Amino acid sequence: MARFVFITGGVVSSLGKGLATAALGALLKARGYTVRLRKLDPYLNVDPGTMSPFEHGEVFVTDDGAETDLDLGHYERFTHVSARSSDSVSAGRIYSNVLEKERRGDYLGKTIQVIPHVTDEIKDFIATGEDEVDFMLCEIGGTVGDIEGLPFFEAIRQFSQDRPDGKCVFVHLTLLPYNSASCELKTKPTQHSVKELRSIGIAPHVLVCRSEREIPENERRKVSLFCNVRREWIIGAPDLDSIYDAPLAYHEAGLDQAVLDAFRIEPCPRPDLSVWENVFDRVHNREGQVKIAIVGKYTRLEDAYKSIAEALVHGGMYNRVKVVADWVDAEQLENGVDAPSKLVGFDGILVPGGFGKRGTNGMIAAARFARERKVPYLGICLGMQLAVIEAARNVGQIWTAGSEEFANENENGCADISPVIYHLKEWVKGNTKLKRTVDDNKGGTMRLGAYDAVLGPESKVAEIYNSTSISERHRHRYEVDVRYREQLEACGLIFSGMSPDGRLPEIVELNGHPWYIGVQFHPELKSRPFDPHPLFRDFIRAAMEQSRLV
Repeated sequence: MARFVFITGGVVSSLGKGLATAALGALLKARGYTVRLRKLDPYLNVDPGTMSPFEHGEVFVTDDGAETDLDLGHYERFTHVSARSSDSVSAGRIYSNVLEKERRGDYLGKTIQVIPHVTDEIKDFIATGEDEVDFMLCEIGGTVGDIEGLPFFEAIRQFSQDRPDGKCVFVHLTLLPYNSASCELKTKPTQHSVKELRSIGIAPHVLVCRSEREIPENERRKVSLFCNVRREWIIGAPDLDSIYDAPLAYHEAGLDQAVLDAFRIEPCPRPDLSVWENVFDRVHNREGQVKIAIVGKYTRLEDAYKSIAEALVHGGMYNRVKVVADWVDAEQLENGVDAPSKLVGFDGILVPGGFGKRGTNGMIAAARFARERKVPYLGICLGMQLAVIEAARNVGQIWTAGSEEFANENENGCADISPVIYHLKEWVKGNTKLKRTVDDNKGGTMRLGAYDAVLGPESKVAEIYNSTSISERHRHRYEVDVRYREQLEACGLIFSGMSPDGRLPEIVELNGHPWYIGVQFHPELKSRPFDPHPLFRDFIRAAMEQSRLV
């Protein structure tokens, strides 16, 4: 039976609970334990799938097709444990499940209440798969005191009471702000945060205190005294140069040891941190740099493309170069004849995914610039589709090439375009045929999760992957129409990766170009700091050649 670690946060949001959870998972794994990491989010959306990237950052997709919080990306990147749909839940999903059971009559006519019905549903979620691992780490979204988070805090309080003594440990992440006027770290916000948590019935075993600097001994004693936490279980977490410094920094601060001590586990296995020492070396010892333009529509919030940003860093670590990513708003490339000049000087251009027509002309301009100037180009999801449209218009002479997705936003619909990108109405996943229409609900109706692809044996991507069979994660509802394949390949745009049944294009690459690849899937979701994705590794290598670093 698993031991459970519940990670909560206080004072302010965005302190790095997800990163602390991921780092703790990595450290426990380094000691030889098996782990699974989960996120419990208090918002009422059923999942993040229909939320704007400006609201919630990117949507991280699992192999089994769940649309989840971006923190699951941190979990995977740090632990190399692939997340599942059972590793992410929202208050919306919990309430939806409870109401579905009520409608079916599962509660036998009882009055449905937050306690016990909602809290029982949360506890059932937490316990799922507990026999599979040594440690289950559960991060509670939001901060203590948020009204929407109360059912989750009550549920984990009950859960700890239901388990044998010593099976649950609470880790609370809080803030020690620095007061420049008095030149000291202030402990009062942490004291009040712990007081709020204790009023719910939860006494934290371990405190992780975020701060701009090291915690002086006097402040450490004060926090210990007022928060009733052992002094050695108060973990300092100062700002770091890189998130990939976190596992080593948290180990040095004693986080993993404090958690194991709180569980009364002794003797503790010694951790093998060689992987993270290698990561640290590659982060801090690099030779030269490459500049990559990320031309997208959500560039005002970097978290909207979090996995892409990290995958570029991983590619740079592998090649021992610093990757300087410049976030270019696609709409800036749509107006004026000098718009392409904004892309001069970059060693590579990446066009990521997105939804809707806004900014697409700028992304098409970026694809054309990369094609004509021989700049390495990586198009992901929408970035692939727009590269196909650009080549169809400007090389294949399909002057009206376009996408049904954008045509649906026009009064004339598809009447005035040649839809080389069309709405996917049915496809096969496993042994099941899935069907969708344009009028279906938006949430969870795309081609989601892992799908296989077959690569052309002589293609560039087969060389990059060193394989002709791959599996990658998808999140989209529009596809390149295979009926245009012959016409596009005649002008040099090769369909080098296809679905196993040959119906759905997965990868295109441009003949005669140093590095020009578009993929329908999201390779960034499977990249790790110690195992960079092959496409990002090679994209950065090509960028190095462009900058003449090699």
